[in-house]
Amino acid sequence: MSPMRVTRLQQAPPYQPPSHHGVGAVRLQGHEAGPTARFWTGLSYYLPGGAADAAPTAEETVYVVLDGEVVVTADGHEEALRPYDSVHLAKGQIRSVENRSKRPATLLVTIALPDGEG
Repeated sequence: MSPMRVTRLQQAPPYQPPSHHGVGAVRLQGHEAGPTARFWTGLSYYLPGGAADAAPTAEETVYVVLDGEVVVTADGHEEALRPYDSVHLAKGQIRSVENRSKRPATLLVTIALPDGEG
C-alpha cells in the first residue's frame, strides 16, 4: 500500500484549464501533484466575470462550490450553485460555467482519468 500523500495548498501546482478565462486553478491531487488511479482533483478560482466556455467534458466531472456562486449550464438547463452545492456531469456533456456575481467563487473540481491512465 502506498503511503498517504499530502498536497499543501501553497505547494499545489498551478495549471491553465483550456477555454477558461478569469479563472485560476491549482492541482491538489493527480497529474503534476502526484499520481492517482482513477481521478484528479483541483481547486478553481473564478473571478467576477470568469468563465469556462461551453465545451464537452473530457471525462465524468463533479464540481462542488466552496465559496461564492457560479452558474452552470448543461443541456440547455441553467443552474445557480452556491456554497456546498454540487453538480455531476457525464463524460461528453456540453457544459459552461460562469461567475456572474461581483465576488470571487471557489470550486473543488474532481474529474475521472481516461481509461488506462493513472
